[in-house]
Amino acid sequence: MRAIQITSLDGPDAVTLADLPDAASDSQVVIEVKAAGVAFPELLQTRGLYQMRPGLPFVPGAEVAGVVRSAPDGSGFAAGDRVAALPMLGGFAEVVTASPDLTFKLPDSVTFEEGASFIFNYGTAYFALVERGGLREGESVLVQGAAGGIGTASIQVAKAFGAARVVAVVSTDEKGKVAVAAGADEYVLADGFKDAVGKSIDIVVDPVGGDRFTDSLRTLKDDGRLLVIGFTAGSIPEVKVNRLLLNNISVVGVGWGAYAMSRPGHIGTEWNAMLPHLESGVLKPIVGGSYPLAEAAEALKSLETRKVTGKVVLVP
Repeated sequence: MRAIQITSLDGPDAVTLADLPDAASDSQVVIEVKAAGVAFPELLQTRGLYQMRPGLPFVPGAEVAGVVRSAPDGSGFAAGDRVAALPMLGGFAEVVTASPDLTFKLPDSVTFEEGASFIFNYGTAYFALVERGGLREGESVLVQGAAGGIGTASIQVAKAFGAARVVAVVSTDEKGKVAVAAGADEYVLADGFKDAVGKSIDIVVDPVGGDRFTDSLRTLKDDGRLLVIGFTAGSIPEVKVNRLLLNNISVVGVGWGAYAMSRPGHIGTEWNAMLPHLESGVLKPIVGGSYPLAEAAEALKSLETRKVTGKVVLVP
């Protein structure tokens, strides 16, 4: 099979296309990959900066969609099934294996590219808003970095699970249009968003961090929650906790991966909660860029520009 390997920690330009033996297993689901999600952790892995540091060389790729080639007895899967899965490694290839409990049947209405864009982003958004943020019917949600993969997923999950108003914060009007197309009720530009929004928000979803953090806190109403998902701006902000005390607001950490992976069946529960909305099209991943496997370096580098909207995928 053809696969992308990280052979040195010199960045995305150093990844190589290799011919390797087909992935195979009697205990896992063997999947012919039709699309593989490309995310920031894979970019970090090319430089050895991610917490998961496999020995070199290795095939990256944590999220895929494809067709089952074989599956163990009792797994609930059979050859020919359309699935989305989290192999965690090895997805940037034509064939990969995944644990049965991290493999999910993909509705026929969902494309492989959309399937490879779903579990990580939408699982994170669901965990953030519903499980950690306690989203209630009728609340207002502000989403930072709203045109990206996590941002567009958060917009759709917020609307699907009861938010009355979703405000997207973006850097350009073009990205604002992407956010509105994803389901946001309105968008505001990052420059001056605090004054544009006022103190009208129940929950802030923040995968950006950096200089926006303090102004995000200032948009929260009493009992508001700011959900810390990541720091794509590069800097990790600090909070003066007297702001939390005086305004009766909360800053909530959202570490979906470590939490979900250490609790067998948790991702399946989230999948089942979101599945009706995925089938209906209320949850519909935005695919922002599709690259052939041989152009994995370009796909990874596209994440560094911060111009990407939605999710980037590789198509073997």
